[in-house]
Amino acid sequence: MLGPKVGYLRFRILGYNKRSLRLWRGLAFRGYFVKIGTPRSIALVLMVFAVLCAPASGLRRTTSKHPHHFRRALVHHLRWNPMFRPSHDSLLRQNEEIDRLDLPRIYDDDELEQLKLTEALVPINSSQYLRFDPRLDPNRRYCRPWTRDFLEDLSEAYYRRFHDQIQVNSAVRTVLGQRRLRRHNRNAAPETGETASSHLAGLTVDIQRRGMTRDQVHFVERYLFYLRALGLVEPEEERRQWVFHVMVSDQYKDWRQTQTIRPMAPPMQVDAVQAASE
Repeated sequence: MLGPKVGYLRFRILGYNKRSLRLWRGLAFRGYFVKIGTPRSIALVLMVFAVLCAPASGLRRTTSKHPHHFRRALVHHLRWNPMFRPSHDSLLRQNEEIDRLDLPRIYDDDELEQLKLTEALVPINSSQYLRFDPRLDPNRRYCRPWTRDFLEDLSEAYYRRFHDQIQVNSAVRTVLGQRRLRRHNRNAAPETGETASSHLAGLTVDIQRRGMTRDQVHFVERYLFYLRALGLVEPEEERRQWVFHVMVSDQYKDWRQTQTIRPMAPPMQVDAVQAASE
């Protein structure tokens, strides 16, 4: 017969947990070890206790991962808090402006070249204030005249503040080009319908946001905040592409002629709007 002390030593040697040890002691004191002197019986008892211990250890392994996953998700959420969050309503407003101006959605390269010849679309010029993404086709570095005015004003104000250039990643597009883009970019706007991309009318440019410091991002946000309040632009901060997507109204050219200073929203006013959105 195996006494309680023998059983206790066996558990110490095998390294079983306290829960299994209590079960062993209970069985020993009740006299359950009288007939387990054979190797087969001992092996059977050990297998039973191994099964009892397995679920507890498995539970500890799975639950230990959740706090880390939660923290990563929380940090990821806190990092993305733009002033101009993309929305369905924003796309509707952009297309309403295109319809108000009765502008065509440019279908193909032939139609694009005709608009260039009539100067309905004008070239965006690189300068000490502005550069292009090298991947942007030179034939696509065009926009509406008032959109170019906006880019010139913003890039000059940005350079005066930071002695750095803004980068234009995208400008005019065609319907066929937008259709190809959607094949590998699931976040691109459709080429038709009430939420079609406003790039198709030449009103919109994408300005590089990736690589900007926090102060530079806030500067552009405040600049756009003021113009949006006047109904002159419809901006979005795209998450996947990390750009400022800005549609410019034709009313910008008339407003521009009345201005003698750069458009800047009061910092406290913008900060209050950001705090309210959070």
